[in-house]
Amino acid sequence: MKDVHIIVGSALITLFAATGLWGAWRWWRVEPSQLFWRLLRASQVVLVIQIALGGILLAEGKKTPSLHILYGLLPLAVSFVGEQLRISSADMILASGGFESAAEVGELPEEQQRAMVLSILRRELGVMTLAALVIAALAARAAMTAG
Repeated sequence: MKDVHIIVGSALITLFAATGLWGAWRWWRVEPSQLFWRLLRASQVVLVIQIALGGILLAEGKKTPSLHILYGLLPLAVSFVGEQLRISSADMILASGGFESAAEVGELPEEQQRAMVLSILRRELGVMTLAALVIAALAARAAMTAG
C-alpha cells in the first residue's frame, strides 16, 4: 500500500505542476482552455485518492510524521479555497465594472459582453492556476517529510 501511495503522490505532484504551468501559459496569453479544466479536475480526483490512501495507511497503524499529514491535507484546503474564490470571480469582475448583475452586462454591445466574459474566465483561470501551483508545492513538500 505504501508503494501505491508513493506512486499516486508522484502522479499528483506531476499533474498539479503540469496543470499549473499550462494554466499560467494560457492565462498569460489570455486564452481560455478546456484542457486546463480537465487537467485540474483529474488532478483533484487524484488528490482525493491520495488522501484516502494516506488515511488507509494511518488506519493500518503506519507511523507518519505530523508534518507529512499537515502537508498532505493542506492541498485539499487550498483546492477548496481556490474553488470558492473562483466562484466569486464573476461577482468581483462585475462589481469592478460597476455592474450589479449579469443582466446589466447583457445590455452592453456584444464586443463589450465578450470582453467581460473573457475577464471573468481569465480571473477564474488565474485563481485556479495559482491554487494548482501551490498544491504541487505542498504535495512535493509532503513527499519530502514522509517517514
